[in-house]
Amino acid sequence: MIGMTTPPLETPGSRDFVKQSSLYQEFLAEREEILKHKWLESERLGHDIGFERALLDWIRKHRDSWRAARRAQTGVAKAAAGDAKKTG
Repeated sequence: MIGMTTPPLETPGSRDFVKQSSLYQEFLAEREEILKHKWLESERLGHDIGFERALLDWIRKHRDSWRAARRAQTGVAKAAAGDAKKTG
């Protein structure tokens, strides 16, 4: 087949690397919060609202404060402030 490329081979170590990455861990934590929001809102409304509606609602109402609290909890905000003082 012309124009098709072979996808890169996945090594056993590459999957572990991704699962241990902070970006992936952040994704999993955020997904868990969205699923909690979906459950709570579905219970409140008496029917399943679906993932997409829960996702959009959670982003609009809760994501910014959740991320700020998570940064404070993990110390990322403190480290960033320390780095800014060093360069400023």
